[in-house]
Amino acid sequence: MEQTVMGVYVIQKEGAEPEDDPEDIGVLIEGVEANTDLGNIAQACALLFGLIYCLNLSYPPELKCTFEVLQKILLNFDGQKLSSKVQFLKNKLMG
Repeated sequence: MEQTVMGVYVIQKEGAEPEDDPEDIGVLIEGVEANTDLGNIAQACALLFGLIYCLNLSYPPELKCTFEVLQKILLNFDGQKLSSKVQFLKNKLMG
């Protein structure tokens, strides 16, 4: 986790089934746990986006398109300005 630029993590108890409640859900920024013990993955994702905006962080280059899809298609923030890759995906999803 120390090498993670930013993301959401889920820790399951050893031997837990996928449907079991996780031991911890949190947000990492630059390898540091920014928030822990969040209620669910959706809440962690929303908090991550809030931290990105509040701290004026750039998306990691290798995840730029992933974050752009989440931001512009799923959350509909600034959805009129899409990169060509994201516009192509949106057209495929809508058509």
